[in-house]
Formats: sequence, structure tokens, C-alpha cells
Amino acid sequence: MKLTKTIGMAALAVMASTSAHALEKVVFGTNWVAQAEHGGYYQALADGTYEACGLEVEIKPGGPQANNRILLPAGKIDFLMGGNMLQAFSAVEQGIPTLVVAAHFQKEPQILMTHPGQDLDTWESLKGINLLLGKGGLNSYYQWMKAEFGFTDEQVRPYTYNSAPFLADKKIGQQGYVTSEPYAIETEGGFTPNIFLIADYGYDTYSTTVETRTELVETKPEVVKCFVEGSAIGWVNFLYGDNTKALELIKKDNPGMSDGQLAFSIEKLKEYGIVDSGDSLELGIGAMTDERNKSFFDKMVKAGVVKADVDYAKSYTLEFVNKSVGLDLKKELTSE
Repeated sequence: MKLTKTIGMAALAVMASTSAHALEKVVFGTNWVAQAEHGGYYQALADGTYEACGLEVEIKPGGPQANNRILLPAGKIDFLMGGNMLQAFSAVEQGIPTLVVAAHFQKEPQILMTHPGQDLDTWESLKGINLLLGKGGLNSYYQWMKAEFGFTDEQVRPYTYNSAPFLADKKIGQQGYVTSEPYAIETEGGFTPNIFLIADYGYDTYSTTVETRTELVETKPEVVKCFVEGSAIGWVNFLYGDNTKALELIKKDNPGMSDGQLAFSIEKLKEYGIVDSGDSLELGIGAMTDERNKSFFDKMVKAGVVKADVDYAKSYTLEFVNKSVGLDLKKELTSE
């Protein structure tokens, strides 16, 4: 495996301005238990990348018994891993003073999957079958699927986050994450399912966003800059360098995580361009654009998910992204 470049000379020059001062302690709350989908943050912690630009970062895992989202505006955590831009739009509507400052997944990893060999290998074919969907998906991306492609409420069956019904019925579809549920199907069912990444069909939200309080952006922009740029470098090293130490930290925080699942997730992050594709190839990991956010907002309004009068532009800032951070490091790592 290629050796990780902890920071790289160019990145070090960018980030050195605060390194001579005492470390600023910040807490980053994730949205689930530790997993490969959080790898860039664990990498930046393990490599000392955050520390190099002046931060002492504590990663506070989410999970079924945690609600890190409510801790952010309360000041109990400083940065939050968001799901997608719908949460940010909702924060604006509710008057919650938070901002998305980076988007480390260029693609929403949400998928639908079907059994192979059943003539269910096209997006159009999904309209003829029942679909196992959770409440969150039903109220978000499925409303877009209805508005954009003509899917119907009659197709929906409740998904209980148990794949047994899907394994038992070859003519049914199921929701999942490209990095997770297909692995369970391969290991439990012994076959590789057909995968439909909804981002590739037009669901163009950013995902795995980084949110912080508006107050922190205004009073300590150097802290936000360090976390955003350090995380981008962490993701470059995690995907393209030696991620051994990051994986060790992930398993320390989540002892139930298997090496097989971690390897599968990393493979899918790369294969589907979840982290690094589109704008990030030129602007750096974490990239966002006004055009992309407007596109997604307009689709959600059309689908009836978001009200048209929400000032969505107040949900994010481009101040800390699109600076090509990590591109030289990526070139160095991938050319070895």
C-alpha cells in the first residue's frame, strides 16, 4: 500500500498559520457509529493533520442512542456531520443558526437494489415492483422519484432495516447505502445485487456535509478553515494513501466493525465516486457550488419536500471550500 503523506509540503504551507499557537479544542459529532464512511476525519486525526493547523479534535460518534444534531446549536459540539442538504434547508426554515461549510460526499450514497436475473436491472424496471423503504426515504428521495419518474405510493412496503424480506422475495426492491447493505446481501445471500445509486439518476444533493454554528464562522474562521481543509487532506490520505491508523481508530470506536465491511465500503466509495468525483476533481474534496445547491433545492420544491419560500442560500457558505486543497497530495499519492 502507498505510504500516506501526512500533510504534504504545499498543504503544510497553507495550514501553518495557526500551528505555533496553543491547540484549539473542538468536538466533531458524526451521524452514526464509526465506519469507513467517516474515514477522512479519523485519518486527519490519526495523521496529526488537524493538530498541524492548530486543532485538538475529538470525534464524538453518533448512533441510535445519540443525537449530535441537537448538540450543535447548543454549543456542546463544534462541527457536525450532516446527512444531506435537506437537513440544512430545514435548519434555515426553523431559524437554527447553522451553516454547511463543506460537503465531503459529492454523491448521496443512497441506493435501491434488486435481485439479479429477474429482469430488474434498469431504473425503469423498478416502477413495476414493490419497494422496501424506510420512513426517511419515503419522505425525501421517494417523493422526488414520484415527481420525476412516476413511481407510486402503492409500491411502497415498510423497511425495518432487516434484509430477510428482500432475500426471501426475488421480485422486490430494497433501499440501502452503497457502502453497506450490498455487503450484507453478498455475505448473507451469497449473490451480488443490482445497485441503483439514486445520485446517478439525478438526486443531486451533497452528502456527508460538515455543519457548524454561524457564530463560529463569524468569530473563528481560522478554526473552520483548519477543520475543513484538514478533513479534505484526511480524505485524500484515507482514499489514496495508507489508511491503517485510521482504520484502527475506527475499530477502536466501533469494535463490532469488521475488516471485510471496511474494505467493502472503501471500495464502493471509490468505485462510485462518492467522495471524489465531479467538482471535487478540480476544486478539491469538500467542494460545493451554488448551481448544484440550487438544482437540488428546485427538485425538492417540485417534489413537495421543501417549501418554495425557504431561503436555501442561507444554509451554506462557499468561504472555506473550492480552494483545490489536497489535489497536489492526491497527484503525489496516485503517481507512486
